[in-house]
Amino acid sequence: MRCKASAVSLHYAAPIPIDIVCALSPMSESDLPTLRLKPREDHRLRAGHSWVFSNEVDSAETPLRGFESGQPVAIAASTGKIIGTGYVNPQSLIAARLVSRDHQHPFSASLLVHRLKVALALRDRLFDGPYYRLAYGESDGLPGLVVDRYGALLAVQVTTAGMERMKDEIVDALHKVVAPEVIVFRNDSAVRELEGLDRYVEAAYGRAPDTATVVERGARFDVPFSAGQKTGWFSTSTRIAGAWRATSAIGPCSTYTATWARGVFRRHCTERPG
Repeated sequence: MRCKASAVSLHYAAPIPIDIVCALSPMSESDLPTLRLKPREDHRLRAGHSWVFSNEVDSAETPLRGFESGQPVAIAASTGKIIGTGYVNPQSLIAARLVSRDHQHPFSASLLVHRLKVALALRDRLFDGPYYRLAYGESDGLPGLVVDRYGALLAVQVTTAGMERMKDEIVDALHKVVAPEVIVFRNDSAVRELEGLDRYVEAAYGRAPDTATVVERGARFDVPFSAGQKTGWFSTSTRIAGAWRATSAIGPCSTYTATWARGVFRRHCTERPG
């Protein structure tokens, strides 16, 4: 099925005026195994949450041990009515994560492409250049996936078994949406152990440099792309740092990447950190 939309409205964001052509899979949730919840345990999901805890699962009807780690599932209320689709991990306290509430378009490779297109359109509206967090987990409808963009370089962090299972599909989706020169998986976060996953760093495409360049508000920074903390840069703090730079005086402080300090100095502060 193909669809063309002049505006996209998501349950986690305001409508985005874009022109996106999306190719979504015709598969439905009936093609997936069902994870059923206990009575009255569906209220959080219906209120907008996306996590299912292990004690909320009806283990008599759908035993968690009967599922594979990261397996795509349809998530149902105790009545059997499907709430949406996502993936399950019997080894984790967070037993399942809801990815799609659209019964026609469940969690799949084509949905990854669609969600990344929507995320890219939003960033193109908010940022002057291609230096930002392209995908930020649940806030972009992609739980367990973080993608930081440094121009043609992408640092990807997967923190859940469901997204780990979709690694090849994630790489393919990023090629279709961004066409990067380099993709590196920075899967060395300790939170992966809660999902029963190993920790590693891996170049999925291209040759990863030691550093990447970030441009923020006219300032250029060299970022530790392959070996820095997390995905190398705290891009989620960009707007906070920008507001702080406007101040006229700053007291003693410390900064990891220097973006805050350099931004303040560029504003010619009357007092400098000691």
